[in-house]
Amino acid sequence: MDTSIFVQTFIAVFVLADAVGNIPIVLALTKGMEPEDRNKVIDKGSIVAIAVLLLFAFSGQYILSYLEISMASLRVAGGLLLLLIALQMLRGELDTPIHEEGRDVAITPLALPLLAGPGTLTTVMLLMSKSQSPHLGVVLGIVVAMFVTWLILRLANQIDKLIGVEGTVIVTQLLGFLLAALAIEIGSTGIKELFLH
Repeated sequence: MDTSIFVQTFIAVFVLADAVGNIPIVLALTKGMEPEDRNKVIDKGSIVAIAVLLLFAFSGQYILSYLEISMASLRVAGGLLLLLIALQMLRGELDTPIHEEGRDVAITPLALPLLAGPGTLTTVMLLMSKSQSPHLGVVLGIVVAMFVTWLILRLANQIDKLIGVEGTVIVTQLLGFLLAALAIEIGSTGIKELFLH
């Protein structure tokens, strides 16, 4: 196994998944849920993210070229999706548990694009092309990074107890603002790539 590729993959995936930064977003998305239900969402989101990252690592280039989708378009789509969620957070529309509205937040936005966003997908595709076959370093790097991310997200319940209801409202508003900025950053990078290259 190529250790340097493993370390590169682990660091890239872990940093881009931004577990610590995503804890308040997870709390906002799962507001009103019981701790067990929140844990189920985190479990499912992490598993889906690992599956998507592995799928993209091995066949991302083929999927995108077959569908004639550029990475830039993927960034614009991811940015728009996050922006819609950010607007809901800012307008206080995430007060009712989303699972009661028939939406599965584990898949979007938790797994895609928060844990496995366009940046992470691009990175694993690039690392895959750099690594020698068998691509054990990349695969292990993805799995270990997502496992650590999952452990950190599981602390969301303790943090929820710590900050209480008022704290959650303040954090949700603040994060809605930051998430909107992040969404525009991702989307604008995609738009630049689409029109300026």
